[in-house]
Amino acid sequence: MAKSRALLTDTEREQITGEHGQDRKYQATSRVRRRIKEELTEDVELLAEHHPDLLDELRDVVCDE
Repeated sequence: MAKSRALLTDTEREQITGEHGQDRKYQATSRVRRRIKEELTEDVELLAEHHPDLLDELRDVVCDE
C-alpha cells in the first residue's frame, strides 16, 4: 500500500527544513498554515459530529498532556 500524506508532503518536509532555500520554506509554511486553519478545522468538525472515536485518536497523536 502506498504511503499517503497526513499534513505535509515529502517535498514540503524538505522545504520546511530549509533544503530548498528560504523562499521555498516560506511558501511551504504558508501552504501548511492554510491547511491547518481551513481543511483541518473542517475535518475536526466532521469527526466530532460523525466519528468521535477517530477524533480522540487524532487528539492522542497531536496533543501532549
